Amino acid sequence: MSDKIWANSGDSHLMEPFELFQENLPKDLAERMPRSELDPDGAFETVHVDGQEFRRKVPFVKRPMVDPETGKSVFDRAPGANDMRLRLEDLNEEGIWAELIYTSIGMWMHSIRDPQLMLAGCRVLNDWAIEYQRFSPRYVCTALIPTLSVDTAIQEVERTAGMGFKIVMLPTSPTLDGPNWNRDDWHPLWASLADVGMHVGFHAGSDPHEADTFNGVYYRGPGAHLLNYYEASYHMQLAAAKLVSSGVFERHPTLKCVVSEGGATWVPFMADRLDEAYRQHVNQVWPKFRRLPSEYLFENVYASFQHDVSAPQALAAMGYRNVCWGSDYPHLEGTFGHTQKTLRELVGDLTPAQRHRITRGTFEELFPHVPPAPADDTDPVDTTG
Repeated sequence: MSDKIWANSGDSHLMEPFELFQENLPKDLAERMPRSELDPDGAFETVHVDGQEFRRKVPFVKRPMVDPETGKSVFDRAPGANDMRLRLEDLNEEGIWAELIYTSIGMWMHSIRDPQLMLAGCRVLNDWAIEYQRFSPRYVCTALIPTLSVDTAIQEVERTAGMGFKIVMLPTSPTLDGPNWNRDDWHPLWASLADVGMHVGFHAGSDPHEADTFNGVYYRGPGAHLLNYYEASYHMQLAAAKLVSSGVFERHPTLKCVVSEGGATWVPFMADRLDEAYRQHVNQVWPKFRRLPSEYLFENVYASFQHDVSAPQALAAMGYRNVCWGSDYPHLEGTFGHTQKTLRELVGDLTPAQRHRITRGTFEELFPHVPPAPADDTDPVDTTG
């Protein structure tokens, strides 16, 4: 038995090299792709997305560095932040086995307004990300899907499924002013995902923005930072509710949705609210289901949390089994450097079966192709429910 609590991460990230778009797209397209420019002192940055821009204060001083031998940018973060080999060393040290991996700069891709530009950017990111997954089966990378048209979305779903991706990343809303995820327009996308056997991942900060809400700024004034942080979590919860309430999982019961970095106790709460609406206002509900909304929510939606002390209780006390821990590696608000301490504080008092489900079992259910983690004291199989 290992003295570590080995865990799979339901929320990690790639750090795209600054040169990625410049090296893989024509200059006129590359200049419109998302990029961040730091002030010389590293205290503020300007983010550019297809002619739009916003400035934000960086919560830590950071400076991009250049490797003198290669001329490539490197990051002042965890050693393996943008190196697929060193990354495994970081994970082994932290006790993290496999990762569900989202992009970082790619989070801003869905604020692009040009369908073909978005498609081009997504293809570059996906062609780069798949090399991590090909390097090690411990990396489960998300395919970034363009959402300004249903046709381009399906086109990239089919292409990336053929490349070996197991899950797509979608923004919490597809566009600023078009039909939302609950509308019939998107039926072909859900059917395509179900046909190729890919899951859906939602992550905070992925929704499309206008200039006044770039970087998730919805509120200003006293308490604004806390309100904006909460708002980002709410958008992910609402995205899952859109799929449940519009019957996506009724039509496609094998389709799974992962909500990353958003806690877990919201799922039982949402289940209560949706069931009450369905029971008490059934004459106004459309479409009708064969089962209660809570059943689809509990079976098809998976929730990844990071530091939330309440999240394990969604499993231990509220009957919601699809709870998965996430490290947020290598983002600086993540658990790198103190993963084992964090895990023991979060799941140390649970039963072995409960710990196993949260740290490994839920992830393994979603991605059975990933080799099992080293043995530890969470290994008893969860048969208690």
